[in-house]
Amino acid sequence: MIMQATSQKEPAQAFAGKTAIVTGAGQGIGFEICRQLASAGATVLLNDVDGPLAEAAAQRITPDGRCIACPGDSSNRDFIRSIVARAIAETGKLDIVIANAGITLFGDFLDYTEEAFYRVMNVNLGGTFFLAQEAARQLIKQGTGGSLLFTSSVTGHQAHRNLAAYGMSKAAVEMLARHLVLELSPHRVNVNAIAPGATLTERTAADAHYEQTWSAITPMGRPGTAADIARAALFLVSDAARHITGQTLIIDGGWSVVSPTP
Repeated sequence: MIMQATSQKEPAQAFAGKTAIVTGAGQGIGFEICRQLASAGATVLLNDVDGPLAEAAAQRITPDGRCIACPGDSSNRDFIRSIVARAIAETGKLDIVIANAGITLFGDFLDYTEEAFYRVMNVNLGGTFFLAQEAARQLIKQGTGGSLLFTSSVTGHQAHRNLAAYGMSKAAVEMLARHLVLELSPHRVNVNAIAPGATLTERTAADAHYEQTWSAITPMGRPGTAADIARAALFLVSDAARHITGQTLIIDGGWSVVSPTP
């Protein structure tokens, strides 16, 4: 039997010709998202508030410059405008924006400070909102559609001690994704969120008991990896997911179904 040729791109080049911005990507989940996007042919603007970390991360991914370091505070409006402008200056367009940057400031509700509260909201919620706004303006101007993706958390679904403000901010970005369906669908821009559960990263590796603890209480028998989360993220910003919008994909090995406290 003769197989018919198709126009579908091979997975290795699924993002060829695409331009993506990923915030909070110097290490961990954001870094792996950038690495996978670049490996699949995209030009990636890798942001992190830590300048040297951003530069080193971009060099690790593509020394030829297809991954571009963009150090800066992703919650700052001027920086948000500048990174979108740089994407246009470097490649002439923008296709994908992943608002991954976020901070976690633990604290008991009764003692939580105003300073900590507004810092979490400014980075996690404000940074996501205004990056989405600036990116959407550019995508609408281009008239070619595109994808926005927000990084939420299982703590936006299940209460976790000492994370009231953080969980609140993550639930809010999921609602933002749902609301933007109304605003951006007419422009062929889809908006989704991912909600990672316990994930092995450089940050969580500092806890010597992290992997053992979460392996014991996760139905799939292990915490997630950055690669697990990145693969889900790439699907949601790929052409294969163009008709998916306003959704949150929980990636936690089943933990949120049973929710035992670590």
